[in-house]
Parts: sequence; structure tokens; C-alpha cells
Amino acid sequence: MQSILLAASILCADTVIKKKREQNKEPKTYLDGNVHIMTYHNYGAFLNSGEKNPFLVKLISVMLTLAMTTLFVLTFTRYGSKQLRTGLAFLLGGAYSNTYDRIKKGFVTDYLNFPGLPGKLKNIVFNISDFCILAGCGLIVIKQK
Repeated sequence: MQSILLAASILCADTVIKKKREQNKEPKTYLDGNVHIMTYHNYGAFLNSGEKNPFLVKLISVMLTLAMTTLFVLTFTRYGSKQLRTGLAFLLGGAYSNTYDRIKKGFVTDYLNFPGLPGKLKNIVFNISDFCILAGCGLIVIKQK
């Protein structure tokens, strides 16, 4: 039950933040310029990949989210571990939020930028869901080793 609440909390928190960013798009800077809060519409997937084919991006997003949801449900049997469920909860909370955006708005709202990062990383705009997806994948990979 905790993992379901975790996924739902991530979905809700990121959705609220995205809604607030859409209402007030004024950029803000924090931590001596190391964190920028902005509003960016990503019409593709990671780094705008696939932005020229939004239907395909939506389809892949929905299919992967459904596949991970099925795996998540299967972890509630004796074969699933708490770490795997937690990883999938992080991954799914982020995936549900971004997939919902793609279906409803046609783009994902990103809002966090870290200009102090090296190279091209300083140009990427993230959202909380992105970090949760990454954390979830990390937990799942660590569990498999």
C-alpha cells in the first residue's frame, strides 16, 4: 500500500507544481543562480526527441506506462520485493504525470534547470517526475544486481 501512495503522491505533487508554473511563468533563480525555475513545454520525449511525431511519443509513453503498471501489480505477489515495488512506484509516479501531460496537453511541462551543470546538461529543463523516473530506474537496477 505504501508504494501505491508513493506513486500517487509523486503524480499529485508534480501535477500541482506544473499547474502553478503554467499559471505563473515568471522565471525565478535560487541558490546563487544555480537553480532556475522556469516553464518549458517539451513536445517530445527526453531532450525533445520525437517532437516531430507526437502521436508516436504518446503511444510509446502509454504503452511503457501500461507495461510498468502490469509489472508493478505483479510485484504484490510473493515474488516482488519492497525495493522493486518502491523503484516501480517512483518510476510510475513520474511516468503517470508525464504521460498525463502528453495526453491532455500535447506536451510535458518542465520547470527545473541547473545552469551550473557541465556541458549540455546545463541546458536541460527537468521536472520532478524526471528525477523520480531516474530514481526508480536506479532502484530497480540496483535490486537486479
